[in-house]
Formats: sequence, structure tokens, C-alpha cells
Amino acid sequence: MASASATISPDLLAQRFDALRAAGRRALVPYVTAGHPDPKRSLALLQGLADAGADAIEVGVPFSDPMADGPVIQGSSQQALGMGMNLDRTLELIARAKVDVPVVLFSYLNPLIAAGADVLERASAAGCAGVLVTDLPVGADPERESWLGDGPLAFVRLVAPTTPSDRMREIARHGRGFVYLISRMGVTGMQQSLPPELGDTIRRLRAVTTLPVCVGFGISRPEQARTVSAMADGVVVGSAIVRAAEESVDAAVALARAMRAAIDER
Repeated sequence: MASASATISPDLLAQRFDALRAAGRRALVPYVTAGHPDPKRSLALLQGLADAGADAIEVGVPFSDPMADGPVIQGSSQQALGMGMNLDRTLELIARAKVDVPVVLFSYLNPLIAAGADVLERASAAGCAGVLVTDLPVGADPERESWLGDGPLAFVRLVAPTTPSDRMREIARHGRGFVYLISRMGVTGMQQSLPPELGDTIRRLRAVTTLPVCVGFGISRPEQARTVSAMADGVVVGSAIVRAAEESVDAAVALARAMRAAIDER
């Protein structure tokens, strides 16, 4: 389990995916916004999602200008900010939750920079195994990328569906833990259908990396999770979990259990 006093190894993500691969299973990776719907329920939500069968949990740091996020996650971020949630309090929340699955800190670059040079070490000590930065493409800022890539957390990289194969290879080469494949262009949010070209995109990415491939953006129903899990190593569910959490922690945990069951049925 994670604790505030024990540094977490980034290898936890690799170990989790290795175990899943050996068992012939696929990962469920829910996303939550730290401090949403409020700090007390956010803590219960993290623990409930771990108990519901999550294999890793992405914990989003609330940010005032979340350009890549749709209205559901934007709203959750503003709500959490209004209650005083920030990066340091996000780390406190993760440390208190002590979940027994890898936690990936999901952030824009500015909050990480503002938190100081030791933020990655503090995140590891709080119980994080990985970090994902939404607005730092490969090659955009080599110094910051080296800081993240050489740090104590697995640096998870994002790949867009329109990315050429050579660029996919380069992105994956600079990542660890898993590659997060965005299923479609645009912002986060729930969708009624999956992109018809998703299977081809996953195959192109698999051809250039040995890292596990997790797919997110728009996956909101168990049947969609089942379909994606037949093609990828993991399924990321964000807006649907966040919207359910607005109703209640129990509703979000129930959705995660349904997603878990659907993935295991594939």
C-alpha cells in the first residue's frame, strides 16, 4: 500500500501490467479529479475504486485552465479549486487514501512547475507511481521532459489518433509505464460510439512499442469498455466516473464495477 513515508517505485505500473498480461486480463484505469465532489468524498472515491477492481487510478490535479478537458471534468476541476484543492493537497489526499493499486498523477505542466523542483519526489513519497502531463508533447521542452523522464515516477506519454507511426515510436520511446492513446481528437467527454478507425490506430501503435496501450477519451459505457479491452491492454474511464461521482460515490463505484465486469467478459 502507498503511504506518506514510503517512496513508491515507478516499476509498480510495469509490474501491474505484467501480472495482467500473464493472467490474460486487461486493465481498468479510472480517472478522478482530486477533491471532487468534495475532499471527504474524494477520499472515499479513491478507496472505493480500488476495491471495485481498478488496476491503476489517474488522479487529476485541479487546474484553472484545463484546455484538454470537456465540460464534465472542467466542472469538477472548478468545483475542487473552489474548495481549496491544489497539487499539495492532492498529494495529501493520495497519501491518506493508501490505495493498493498504482496511482498516476494527472496534471498540466504549470501546477508541477509551481510546486517546486522536488515535487516528483514528494509525489512518489505520497504514493504515486506515475505522472502524466497533458500539455507537454515530445520535443516541446527537452529540459522539462528530462526532469520528468529521469525522475522517480513513470512518465506516461499521450498519443493522438492522428499521430504518424514514426512519431508514435518516438513518443513511446520517451515513456514508461504505459502509453495513453487518445481515442479521438478533441476534449475529454462521453461519447455514444467509438471511432471506427480505433482498431487500426491501436494496431499501428502496438507495432512501434512494447509498452502497454491504454485507451481513453469517450469511453462511458460498459459495452464500450468491453470492445476496447478486446483491442488494447487497458481502458481509461474519466468523464463517466466523474459525472457519476457528482451523483454519489456509490454511483461511481458501481459504474467502475460494471466496467470491470464488462472488461473481464471480453
